[in-house]
Amino acid sequence: MLKLASKQGSVSKVEPYVEQLVSRYNLEPDKKCNILVSLTEAVTNAIVHGNGMEEGKTVKVKTKRESDCLALRVSDEGRGFDVNDLSDPTTPDHIAECGGRGVFLMRQLSDNIRFYNNGSTVEMRFKL
Repeated sequence: MLKLASKQGSVSKVEPYVEQLVSRYNLEPDKKCNILVSLTEAVTNAIVHGNGMEEGKTVKVKTKRESDCLALRVSDEGRGFDVNDLSDPTTPDHIAECGGRGVFLMRQLSDNIRFYNNGSTVEMRFKL
């Protein structure tokens, strides 16, 4: 498990964590990239949106190997959000906006994604 303080610098700990997963599970380079981008987005969202950058709050990353996939679960201490309220960043109204692509990228790069606890926990699965 990876436990992070809710400050922007904590995101830098994601890449070494993913490198450990690559070694432990012998992941292919394309899988590594998908996991790295998805996990970075999930942790950033948890720190910024979930915990509001409150350093006293933590973000937890749990990893579980299942028969055919690797499940990554990111949890924050925030109130959560309704994933159905997110705008589609590919529509003309939103294409030029600076943010709003994190969950979209996570959906595109993972094989399965689910939200729990009113959106304060996201679980992404990657086929092995």
